[in-house]
Amino acid sequence: MSASQTSDVPTLLVKIFGKDRPGITAGLFDTLAAYSVDVVDIEQVVTRGRIVLCALVTQPAGSTEGELRATVHSWAESLKLQAEILSGTGDNRPRGSGRSHVTVLGHPLTAESTAQIAARITATGGNIDRIFRLAKYPVTAVEFAVSGTETEPLRTALALAAAHIGVDVAVVSAGLHRRAQRLVVMDVDSTLIQDEVIELFAAHAGCEAEVAEVTERAMRGELDFEQSLHARVALLAGLDASVVDKVRSEVQLTPGARTLIRTLKRLGYQVGVVSGGFTQVTDDLREKLGLDFASANTLEIVDGKLTGRVIGEIVDRAGKARLLRRFAMEAGVPLAQTVAIGDGANDLDMLNAAGLGVAFNAKPVVREAAHTAVNVPFLDAVLYLLGITREEVEAADLG
Repeated sequence: MSASQTSDVPTLLVKIFGKDRPGITAGLFDTLAAYSVDVVDIEQVVTRGRIVLCALVTQPAGSTEGELRATVHSWAESLKLQAEILSGTGDNRPRGSGRSHVTVLGHPLTAESTAQIAARITATGGNIDRIFRLAKYPVTAVEFAVSGTETEPLRTALALAAAHIGVDVAVVSAGLHRRAQRLVVMDVDSTLIQDEVIELFAAHAGCEAEVAEVTERAMRGELDFEQSLHARVALLAGLDASVVDKVRSEVQLTPGARTLIRTLKRLGYQVGVVSGGFTQVTDDLREKLGLDFASANTLEIVDGKLTGRVIGEIVDRAGKARLLRRFAMEAGVPLAQTVAIGDGANDLDMLNAAGLGVAFNAKPVVREAAHTAVNVPFLDAVLYLLGITREEVEAADLG
């Protein structure tokens, strides 16, 4: 029966609630089947062992509504459940134009922050149609299905509020594209891994302080990325190439990195990395983690020694965005279906170019410019921004 056909049809909302057990849903519809009603809508939620089951059905023919009510109440009482039946007309009210998914991450998620998010949604003209939990570990993640307001103004309003509320919020438009194949590209240093690779090399060369000073000059704007890269790499001149293996062994993945990549891969996503660091490390990560794409700068090695130079095209801020586009083209994924993850100003062009740019434990300027931010130390929390539930993550682990 179409929406137009049910708009003026008398309907009954049958609500069952109480302690959950197997067979409740089948039992309710077996009971209703005796009255030849049509099902218009169903919603069921189980929370901490308590079930709320709602069935919207057409009114039974003839004068049997009272009999249906009595039978349903009798069936519910036999299972120590409660029943409520409301008469009305038609289906649920039409949803407003503009549909979005609002994902909220809290560590923890408080009642106060939830109230503020809901109030901000209402203030933009949006209506919350449904809420469900995506995960309870390592963060609490819930998703609001919102209609009645366009995605961009909703995203802007919630992004401005998120930092003050103390939660991470992502807003994406609803549609089939959310479950379409995607490409996820992330930065490496302080994103995929906990380290800054140039500092690991510098430790072996005994020039950590000098490298830190050059980095500080770059942060003050005295050097651009390419200048600072050349200046820092020059300090590594003469270092034995055997140090590459030592640095690879010292690299520490960010908590949740393996889970993120493994889950994405098993769900059919393609995953890549772009880095202002070095291929001597990213190529190793690509092999170990099964990445589809990887690009970084390359340290020049001659006669078993680092020369203090890099060779090939420099991967800088603009280069990262360029590589994102190249990877998307090679993967056959529209740019709107890409997700970029990074933490520094060097990632901004890439984050802005992607369909969804995620600032991961990022500097304030990056958080403000990205589509959304994740401020918990678990990289797999990004999965929830894509609408992937913890149950799907666990299923991927078992697959």
